[in-house]
Amino acid sequence: MSTAASVPLRSTTLLRRKYFLFGFIGLMMAYVLVHNERFLIDASHPEWAHIKSFKWYLLPHGIMAACAILLGPMQFSDRLRQRYAKFHRVVGRFYVAGVFIGAPLGFYIQYYQERMGGARSFSFAAFTDAAIWMLTTAIALYFILKGKVQLHRQWMTRSFAVAIVFLEVRVVLGVTGWERLGQSVSETVVWMCVAFSLLFADFVLQWQDFSRSRPVPARVPAVQAAAD
Repeated sequence: MSTAASVPLRSTTLLRRKYFLFGFIGLMMAYVLVHNERFLIDASHPEWAHIKSFKWYLLPHGIMAACAILLGPMQFSDRLRQRYAKFHRVVGRFYVAGVFIGAPLGFYIQYYQERMGGARSFSFAAFTDAAIWMLTTAIALYFILKGKVQLHRQWMTRSFAVAIVFLEVRVVLGVTGWERLGQSVSETVVWMCVAFSLLFADFVLQWQDFSRSRPVPARVPAVQAAAD
């Protein structure tokens, strides 16, 4: 009795943590949209003058990368995967397309900005982030094609952790006010977020394994337990 009752309790606990994590990511999305990407809904925003020369590269990059970030959390829904397997696969294909189109374009845009006075070190950071994002996604894709579901989920977790570097950098710089301290500080934050992304993903994976293996006491009435 106690063993059977502990399974839904453990699943509920993991589900709450997952909702909390993705809720926090949703808050980061909202903050970045208002603080950094407001020009998307304001035609008179001065940012348009800065992006004018590469806006046609920025458009597909923004759309595809946004699809990956927005659709990524859906890939971690056990309920969606079990009940709507075909939809889960379609969303996964959109995520992969978003990565392999958005990531290289993001690097190219950063490289393009060197002509406008941008530091080459930022191009190296953009290349590193794009390469890790594509590599982790490619490995995840390889494992699901081989039918290795557990390994696929692990590498998808790493892929999505790299994806949200885009959000983390802007939130950290905006909330702390460090974005006003110059390019060297911004570059340091970028490298730190890239470096810690895979560490954060592995921390989440290890925590999930620990939570699943830890025994959870059953919440059953004492009288019922004694009767069983």
